[in-house]
Amino acid sequence: MKNSEAGFTIPELITVMVVSTLFAGLIMFFGFDYWQTAEIQQSDQDTLISRLNAGDFIRENIGESSGLIIQNSLADSHTLVPDPAINSGLYWIPLHAIPSHLTIGSSGSITPLIYYKKMSINTSKAVIMNGTVPYDDEFVLYLNGSNKQLLDRSIANPNAPNNRLKTSCPPANASPSCPADKVIATDVASVDTRYFSRTGTPLDYSSSTDPNTGNLNGPDFPVVEVLELTLNLQFKPLFQKTNVTQNSTVIRIALRND
Repeated sequence: MKNSEAGFTIPELITVMVVSTLFAGLIMFFGFDYWQTAEIQQSDQDTLISRLNAGDFIRENIGESSGLIIQNSLADSHTLVPDPAINSGLYWIPLHAIPSHLTIGSSGSITPLIYYKKMSINTSKAVIMNGTVPYDDEFVLYLNGSNKQLLDRSIANPNAPNNRLKTSCPPANASPSCPADKVIATDVASVDTRYFSRTGTPLDYSSSTDPNTGNLNGPDFPVVEVLELTLNLQFKPLFQKTNVTQNSTVIRIALRND
C-alpha cells in the first residue's frame, strides 16, 4: 500500500499567495477609500455647521444693529490692531465701505473686518436710554490668522447704567470680568465684503478720499443699506495632504443705519 501525499505544490502555493495578496490589497484599497470619503463628508458637514452658525450670528447681530461704524468710539484696552494716528492705542484702525477680499493672515496676524454698534440693554432686557436716544455698545468682527477663526469682540458702553453686556478680551487675556471674544467661525480661508443701497446698487466709494491715507472711501458707512459678506471656509480632513473641503456662504443683511 502506497503512502498518500498531502499538501500544495510550489506553483499552487504561489498561486494562493498571489490571489490572497490581491484580495487583501483590494480590501485595504476599498476600506481606505471608504474611510477617506467618510472623512471628507464629515469635514463637509463640519464646515456646513460652521457656516450656518456664522450666518445666523451675523444676520442676528448686525441685522439688529444700529449700523456699521468706521472706528470704535468706546475705548478698548485690548485693541489688536490699533489706529497709529491715536497715541493711546485704545482704538481700532479705521475701516471704510470699500469692497474687499480679505485672506486669512499668517499665524499671529489679526485682520479687522467690520465694526458695528447696537443699543445697550440692561439686565431687565430693556434699552438703556440717554435722554431721548439710546446708549450704544460697539463690536468688532476680526480674523485671527493663528487659529483661522472669525471672532467677535464686544465693547460695553461704560456710561450705560446697569449694562448687561461685558467687554470681551482675546482668549489669552480672558477672565471672569472679561470673557473671551466669541468664536463665530473656524477654518476660515477668506472673507469678501460688498456694500449696496436698498435697491441693490453697489455703493460708489470713489467719490472722495481719506485725508489721512489718500485711499478712496466714498460716502462711507452711513449710506450703506445692505451689507454682503461671503465667508469662505477651507478644511483639511484627517491625514489628507490637501485642503479638500472648500465651501462658501453668502450672507446679505439689510441694515438699519441711524
